[in-house]
Amino acid sequence: MKELFSWVKALVVALVIAFIIRTFLFVPVIVDGESMMPTLHNSDRMVVNKVPYYFNEPERGDIVVFHATETRDYIKRVIAVPGDTLYYKDDMLYINDKKVEEPYLKEFKAQMNGVPLTEDFTLEERTGETKVPAGKVFVMGDNRQNSKDSRDIGFVDEDQIVGTTNFVFYPFGDLRSVD
Repeated sequence: MKELFSWVKALVVALVIAFIIRTFLFVPVIVDGESMMPTLHNSDRMVVNKVPYYFNEPERGDIVVFHATETRDYIKRVIAVPGDTLYYKDDMLYINDKKVEEPYLKEFKAQMNGVPLTEDFTLEERTGETKVPAGKVFVMGDNRQNSKDSRDIGFVDEDQIVGTTNFVFYPFGDLRSVD
């Protein structure tokens, strides 16, 4: 009986630790779709780190997981943060009127043979706002021609962000860190 109680106690402790880790620290996520290609691929498995958003605001360039609906999470890249202005012109991103390089798009742009990957638009055209409001971010998928993102759904509330992700752990043959 004493040995059984010891096993039950160890199992309960393990379950409590797993619950704490999944609730407050890390959670696995599966990429569903091609909106983040070429950076992420459909069915990639990643670890979402919840810790940064307990203490810090999202930063431009972060790959975040957020609650898009009650039943669906999206993975996108933060393009603009509160107070930023933004627009795209001739396939180039401008934040606060300064050109911003997007090295994660080079592979796709090269495949486009001069056809723009991202159509021209302004923040105001897409959202009705001239700046990203406090408590919100503007996100986009890296596969700009095949992504449902802030151009369609509007700003993402910072409190809807689950966490950031930058490590693919499956498929095992494609383990990698992503930026």
